[in-house]
Amino acid sequence: MRRVFVPVRSKRTFEEVSSQIKKLILDGVLQPGDKLPSEGTLGKQFHVGRQTVREALRILELSGFISVQKGFGGGSVVRNNVLKRTSGLLLDALQMEKVGLKEFTAARLLIEKGILNEAIDRADGRDIRDLQRNVAESKALIKRGKFATDINVEFHSLLARASRNRVYVLFERTINDMHLDLRRRRSPNFAIDQAAVQAHEEILDALIEKDRDRANRLLEKHLLAVSKHYRRREINFLTRNGC
Repeated sequence: MRRVFVPVRSKRTFEEVSSQIKKLILDGVLQPGDKLPSEGTLGKQFHVGRQTVREALRILELSGFISVQKGFGGGSVVRNNVLKRTSGLLLDALQMEKVGLKEFTAARLLIEKGILNEAIDRADGRDIRDLQRNVAESKALIKRGKFATDINVEFHSLLARASRNRVYVLFERTINDMHLDLRRRRSPNFAIDQAAVQAHEEILDALIEKDRDRANRLLEKHLLAVSKHYRRREINFLTRNGC
């Protein structure tokens, strides 16, 4: 690889090293799948020690910019995992703040209505087919007496993708993580999955027909029904061990 790194001399050199590498990734000089030079080579180019390089790579790995593979043939490889890591950090922050079910539902309504309205305007044939496939898979599982929670959650991710808004994709991923966290801390409930896929099918029909008012009414009814179920269970959302 040609020399693209500049020697650093600040006190917190590992931060400057990680910043330089991150900028090259963001600028497209380094692409996902590209392998970074060895720690020794990076150290020579930056004029820093191996420990400084390791600290810099660790920051980039935690941020989702690279993955560090151990063993023969290993090394640091550029990745595009930032969205996933950011979503996880946001979920952690919300858990630390002890977000309640009422707050979660209110925010979810606003975000998912925004997603739905943009999806109505921007969804293409592929999006519609993927949503239809999702509903069909969920119905098939339920027909066989199996839970369809993960498939039902995917429906909302597909809507976010259809919005063509990557900020919505980020927030929807976090919402889905929060929702799955809530579901997994309760006993499985087959009725929720049945109601969800029926609601999704109705929402999808309204989306295809571009009936914005009906689609929003159906979405609100669906999300409030889910919230009502959890309130009946007296769950303090995103709290653990009675905290």
